[in-house]
Amino acid sequence: MELHNLWFVLIAVLWTGYFFLEGFDFGVGVLTKLLARDREERRVLINTIGPVWDGNEVWLLSAGGATFAAFPEWYATLFSGFYLPLLIILICLIVRGVAFEYRHQRHGGRWQTGWENVIFYASVLPAFLWGVAFANIVRGVKIGADGEYVGGFWDLLNPYALLGGLVTLFLFTFHGAVFVALKTLGPVRERASRTAAFVGIGTAVVALAFLIWTQADSGDGWSLGALVVAALALVGALVANRLRREGWAFGLSGVTVVGAVAMLFLSLFPDVMPSTLDPAWSLTAENAASTPYTLKIMTWCALLATPVVLLYQGWTYWVFRKRIGTQHLAASASGAGAH
Repeated sequence: MELHNLWFVLIAVLWTGYFFLEGFDFGVGVLTKLLARDREERRVLINTIGPVWDGNEVWLLSAGGATFAAFPEWYATLFSGFYLPLLIILICLIVRGVAFEYRHQRHGGRWQTGWENVIFYASVLPAFLWGVAFANIVRGVKIGADGEYVGGFWDLLNPYALLGGLVTLFLFTFHGAVFVALKTLGPVRERASRTAAFVGIGTAVVALAFLIWTQADSGDGWSLGALVVAALALVGALVANRLRREGWAFGLSGVTVVGAVAMLFLSLFPDVMPSTLDPAWSLTAENAASTPYTLKIMTWCALLATPVVLLYQGWTYWVFRKRIGTQHLAASASGAGAH
């Protein structure tokens, strides 16, 4: 396999890992308003992702950095053409992180409610906008002969992209609900399971419509296989959730995310950003790539660093694997671990 194709695959893996991990903590953020009934239950939800949310975002940094180094033309066109939606996502990620850390610093009701609102909206917006962004990447945008995006912001809000945004919003919320069912006890666990069943049906409807549209527009045999895997995994997750097999439900919802993202990248290849103005102006894995020497150095760095990151993050999830409930919360929110 040529190095530029290898790095296309590696970047696809990084984005898939990001959506798998950050997807459920976006979902938990959404559920702070949809599932929790009081401040204690919101604390439980936030504490399920408290030890891991910042580590999940490492995958985004890795995916962005790898894109910049391996495919500078792709990075330049993507981040300049999608500047406003990506800026909104970045702001949301910043204020969301601040909200996690500041929410428990004071006991006032207005203070905590305000930061809880920030967590909710700063989870909903990225969950939606990532779908809009990736749908536009797969569908293609207005790229000129010089490789620059020549469209406007409103061109990105087309029906296909908006449907893609709904898919990621629903899918991440479902993924978060089964994660909460896996990680909690008592009434929160029961309600999370019921919420997952309800949201899962909506996810199936919008995801099936979007993936079939994608397959009909730009798919091939490989992407069809990924579509089938994603669809079967979603059905399996719903069945497992109904049977109260939370571990299986979470694993299968994760496979759904992996299958859906894999389908998008399989539909995209060998392009990295198709041009809707002229196919000859599309950015491809070959013409947007860095020099072979740069890709070779990056490959060796990735081989050395990736196992360390995976081992550390896996250890973190293992350490914080136990379920929690309202009975585990400190009487006061002022303790070091009480968030």
